[in-house]
Amino acid sequence: MKISVLGCGRWGSCIAWYLDKIGHDVISCGLADAPELIELKNTHKNSYLTYPKSIEVTSDLTRAVEHAEVIVISISCQHLREYMEDIAKNNLDGKIIVLCMKGVEVTTGKRLSQVVADFVDEKKTPIAVWVGPGHPQDYVKGIPNCMVIDSNNEKVKAMLVDSFTSELIRFYYGTDLIGSEIGAAAKNVIGIAAGILDGLNYSSLKGALMARGTREIARLIKALGGNEMSAYGLCHLGDYEATLFSPWSHNRKYGEDFAKGIKYDKLAEGVMTSKALMKLASQYNVDLPIVGSVYRALFEGYSVKEQLDSLFVRKVKKEF
Repeated sequence: MKISVLGCGRWGSCIAWYLDKIGHDVISCGLADAPELIELKNTHKNSYLTYPKSIEVTSDLTRAVEHAEVIVISISCQHLREYMEDIAKNNLDGKIIVLCMKGVEVTTGKRLSQVVADFVDEKKTPIAVWVGPGHPQDYVKGIPNCMVIDSNNEKVKAMLVDSFTSELIRFYYGTDLIGSEIGAAAKNVIGIAAGILDGLNYSSLKGALMARGTREIARLIKALGGNEMSAYGLCHLGDYEATLFSPWSHNRKYGEDFAKGIKYDKLAEGVMTSKALMKLASQYNVDLPIVGSVYRALFEGYSVKEQLDSLFVRKVKKEF
């Protein structure tokens, strides 16, 4: 299968490496002036992995789109709409777009598949999402994991799962696009909360954070019309180990450094996602105490200790 992976950062480069490894014809495409693209083009490697010679590296978006039967996009989620404006200048009929990124558009509260749907006819250009746990640092060592592909198009979903599954990644068929996307996006916010606990030396609270975080995201998914059980699957709870505990998790590290008053300079998608989720919470009248505490600490100047304390003085209620 001819595949172009748009975005060549940590995760985008891993996807390109993986899809080539399992036998697909892969182009890795990035912005011409991006340091990640320049490094891959000059050396065919980055700090995570080495590309085989079979992967073509380019900054020519038109070339990448024309090549592809499947277009995998892995970029910062808040730039997706801007990027789709460029992608959509090309003929996308008959191609499949797979979003391997996690977030909610902060300006609109839209899920990422909805953002793409603003630019394409889904009957001609089906949209799928690829979510779940895993780190490039583990995959390149041959450490396996499980992930999910979801789509409103059942045939496309089945084709992608069958084409992408290997001994390294076992894919499952997603059954709830709303839940898959919201769950995947929200786990990054919970990841920041976990990092804050680490920064406060309250790491033993992570168990409670996992239980209560999953519960509030389940409520949001249900309010949006999805299946609340999705929060307990691979898109959210199943991704907690990689996000709440891993030293490689950008969101966890962001939260830890934030609690310590240290500036963190890498992308942490959960920051803007917390803002987007609060927009949805207000719109759908859903109580998100943990997400709200993260948001207030990040955007409204409240101390992290103050926000943590506020969770403990909430009215006592039944667990379920």
